[in-house]
Amino acid sequence: MQFNPQEISALAQAEAAAPRMDMYAFIHKALRAFMTDTLTGLGRMDADDDLELSQTGARVLQLLDFCRSHLHHENAFVHPAMERHAPGSAATVAREHEGHEQAIAALAAGAVQLMHCPRERRARVAHALYQQLALFVAHNFEHMHQEETGHNAVLWAHYSDAELAALEGALVASIPPDEMMVTLRWMLPYMTPAERAMMLGEMRRNAPPQAFEAALGVVRPQLSPAEWGKLARALGLAQ
Repeated sequence: MQFNPQEISALAQAEAAAPRMDMYAFIHKALRAFMTDTLTGLGRMDADDDLELSQTGARVLQLLDFCRSHLHHENAFVHPAMERHAPGSAATVAREHEGHEQAIAALAAGAVQLMHCPRERRARVAHALYQQLALFVAHNFEHMHQEETGHNAVLWAHYSDAELAALEGALVASIPPDEMMVTLRWMLPYMTPAERAMMLGEMRRNAPPQAFEAALGVVRPQLSPAEWGKLARALGLAQ
């Protein structure tokens, strides 16, 4: 995918457009944050430190599990909704998802190999895995942009915001609690303060109290004192 100068004009056009329900916005913030953090962590890892090697390999595997689940959620909920009204509209990205599945399997095998690698080979294997993961991340960034533009255009043409919110609600309801905690850990800290307060406010109104408290417990260690202060004031929490 080459850089298109027309993308620059899209920034100006976005100001004039009425905001629509964007199912991709927040989860893609989580994915971008999780991917870049894991990639840079792998790049700076001390391969001679057994604990650091084990923790970094486990982080790579956790990211890959998260990516695999994300693919399945989109395949099960978003693509059928698109195909219902615009047959073939999800085909290109669906094929890319198949390629991502293969890349995830290869990266997972590489991470396991690294975690069990003889000390003298660790640095070379770690660098090779780092390069593979960098390409995977790069392709996913382009892939997510296509979903946020092309796929949203299809969804917005055929569904109201209320219908899209219901679709997203069904998708979210299908996510197991453990996976949801991982999602919130990588989503909430990388939202704007207004987005963060909005999501947690909705959670406090609609979810069990223990779920709201768990979400706060996940996000607070990831926020700066200033960020936490903004959230606490928005939600009326003790600082």
